[in-house]
Amino acid sequence: MTLWGGRFESSMDQSLWDLSESFSFDQALYAHDIRGSIAHVRGLKEVGLLSADEANLLVATLEKVKEEFDSGTFVRASSDEDIHMAIERRATELAGPVGAKIHTSRSRNDQVATTLRLFTRDAVTEVASRALELAEVLVEVGEANASAYLPGYTHLQRAQPVLLTHHLNAHAFSLLRDVDRLLDARTRMNVSPLGAGALAGTSLPINPSVTAGLLGFDRPFANSMDAVSDRDFVAETLFDIALLGVHLSRMGEELVLWTTTEFGFATLGDDFTTGSSMLPQKKNSDVAELARGKTGRLVGNLTALLVTLKGLPLSYNRDLQEDKEPLFDSVRTALVVLTALCGAYKSMTFNADVAGLAASDELLVAIDIAEKLVEESVPFRQAHEVAGKLVGQAVREGTSLRDVVANSEYDRFLNLFDDGAALARRSSPGASGPRAAASQQNTLRASLEAARKRL
Repeated sequence: MTLWGGRFESSMDQSLWDLSESFSFDQALYAHDIRGSIAHVRGLKEVGLLSADEANLLVATLEKVKEEFDSGTFVRASSDEDIHMAIERRATELAGPVGAKIHTSRSRNDQVATTLRLFTRDAVTEVASRALELAEVLVEVGEANASAYLPGYTHLQRAQPVLLTHHLNAHAFSLLRDVDRLLDARTRMNVSPLGAGALAGTSLPINPSVTAGLLGFDRPFANSMDAVSDRDFVAETLFDIALLGVHLSRMGEELVLWTTTEFGFATLGDDFTTGSSMLPQKKNSDVAELARGKTGRLVGNLTALLVTLKGLPLSYNRDLQEDKEPLFDSVRTALVVLTALCGAYKSMTFNADVAGLAASDELLVAIDIAEKLVEESVPFRQAHEVAGKLVGQAVREGTSLRDVVANSEYDRFLNLFDDGAALARRSSPGASGPRAAASQQNTLRASLEAARKRL
């Protein structure tokens, strides 16, 4: 069965079929397509284009088709080019002549657009929920190691000591922005295309507001050409997931570094690491490396869709079939990575002694010396130069900064070298020290709760 047989005298060439068929991947949409079709049938009944008996039969038939997919018993016919055609074909087989009415006032163009919006709406909700779970795990890990601290880095050079909670919270806040973007995208995509037809609507007395309401959309489309051709919602979702992937990649990079012998800040559980087929001593943080590596796919999927969309005239073009595989892959990849990182962080043992020793590097006290001078009314640039000269002397003489300060006119600052003193001095709002931690933690907890409610 084809949906356009009346116009053509010969069947599709095999090479065109191989190029055109999409059932092999868009069958993932079956539940959403059936949901959209059931709403469409009920909308036709509402305006009198189907009788109550016809509508009830078609709804029951579509539910039967869904059961076949759910149970894995659905059998694809050789003519099923895509999931939409397969469902209509099977519904017509089961319902008889009434099945031929299921496509009344509908085109595959608005059908596909509706199905894909339903799928994407659910997908962004699931990805956002999993991202929020990872943010919550980061908070839990930090709070379980509340007194642990490590060097904070700029340019991958030791900069200042920071609490582990502060470091992990930074990642949690970035994940909260990802959740916010995904849910904003969900709001924008929540417009129903059903009823737009091929591109210009229909002469039949349909009411798109009815089907929009049945499907949980905020409103129906305003312009039929835009409704069938718009894939902004897919592009926006792919961008949001790609940026999420960038954040996950940064986290993965840190875990790779932290778990090396050279850093030694952390150890992942055996269930989230791998060994070597040759080297018996190896314990590899593959989960972190794969989180980093998968981001290339996410960025590539976004690029692929944008390149596809950039040259398309209004309205629908078959190029738009290329929207699905990048979307499916990005959603699947993001969910797998998020789940794996949740487990990896839960399995992590943070080696507070090793990290704390690195954060006790005397050179990290330089900024505190400068700020102490500022408290004594020395202009900051002058204070910065004084501290820099002290550091330079220590480096040149191969001695400790503490000893240089002890033998200088600034020996009154020796208490800055006490264990944890530099960390404790980071007290400004949002800073990395203990005194600022409680307020930040309250803000983060409130933000997590607000995001959870929004989900």
